[in-house]
Amino acid sequence: MALSTTFLFISLLISTAQAFDPCASSASGSENSELSVMHIYGKCSPFAPPKRESWVDTVINMAAKDPSRVSYLSSLVGKTSVPIASGQQLNIGNYVVRAKIGTPGQLMFMVMDTSNDAAWVPCAGCAGCSPTVFTPTMSSTYGSLDCKMAQCTQVRGQACPADVASACFFNQSYGGDSSFLATLSQDSLRLALDIVPNYAFGCINAVSGGSVPPQGLLGLGRGSMSLLSQSGSLYSGVFSYCLPSFKSYYFSGSLKLGPMGQPKNIKTTPLLHNPHRPSLYYVNLTGISVGKVLVPVAPELLAFDPNTGAGTVIDSGTVITRFVEPVYMAIRDEFRKQVNGAITSLGAFDTCFTATNVDITPVMTLHFTGMDLKLPTENTLIHSSSGSLACLAMAAAPTNVNSVLNVIANLQQQNLRILFDLTNSRLGIARELCN
Repeated sequence: MALSTTFLFISLLISTAQAFDPCASSASGSENSELSVMHIYGKCSPFAPPKRESWVDTVINMAAKDPSRVSYLSSLVGKTSVPIASGQQLNIGNYVVRAKIGTPGQLMFMVMDTSNDAAWVPCAGCAGCSPTVFTPTMSSTYGSLDCKMAQCTQVRGQACPADVASACFFNQSYGGDSSFLATLSQDSLRLALDIVPNYAFGCINAVSGGSVPPQGLLGLGRGSMSLLSQSGSLYSGVFSYCLPSFKSYYFSGSLKLGPMGQPKNIKTTPLLHNPHRPSLYYVNLTGISVGKVLVPVAPELLAFDPNTGAGTVIDSGTVITRFVEPVYMAIRDEFRKQVNGAITSLGAFDTCFTATNVDITPVMTLHFTGMDLKLPTENTLIHSSSGSLACLAMAAAPTNVNSVLNVIANLQQQNLRILFDLTNSRLGIARELCN
């Protein structure tokens, strides 16, 4: 009896510790998978910031790399094949999820990216990769894909030999200083309790430069290599996420896959399809209000144009929302007028003011077809590490010739449930505390 009681007590201690472990993974069954989502520099993430710094300095440093990503998203227009990686600076894809690859599953913390289709991970023997890699020889279900298969053209694989069977090898430029060489492979992908068999992904053999995410990327885009496409009917073309605030200690939100458990009462706007860039989630942004003032903006600056790539996309990897320069200038000028105080700058932010004026900060509203989104103050402003300044957390898109794209970024999406319903071609947004 004493031995049984002791065993019960120890079991209770273990289960209690697990119940209160804020870093424990959760799952809600195969009808609808739910994964924890955390910021890449969160308490539960294995990745440490490059140096000790305040969270606002981390955001400023990440936001400084946004122009490269926005320019990259714009430059993709007109390419008919789907690239293996989405961003020139994927170290700004700031949220990661737990995934297991292979049989038995090998745990990887993968950046989730709504503007990329294909997944990829560093593999054993990779030159220049981080110590945590996927080991194909330890998986009983791993296999490489032949270069003559259709998937190889979707990652722009190298030319196949004329008469010899060959694996699909491809190179991918990455960031201003990075690139990688990979083999297109397939294996089981486990997300929470679900297993997606024969999942095609890039197995990275070599990395040059320091911008590649250390444990890979999970593509949540709309193309044929994305998670939704490769999972077939498992998730019915539906997923949603809730991104926690950068200030949340553990940075744990959730990624829900499948129609079950999604919010019932949610405002929606149609998703627009760009055949020249089918991976991106375009929406019709019709206007922006600052306070009660509808900012005067020429309609063509917001209009969707699949030929040029113009319009507005929802993106999980850009840090702060970027508008084409004339739109941003109009928003900024109206915001400054209503704040009515001395304006300074801080990093990427050019509209900062004394934090004591936060109480009179005007509410910013994004107007979409069929839906208005009033941004909470915490989604509009970012504070200096000293707390003395508050800054408008938006900026102008790069001024190069391809910058025709407005990007609704992850800081503006925090503590909101963002629903992607490809079956009904709609995007929904609802308030939710994700922290």
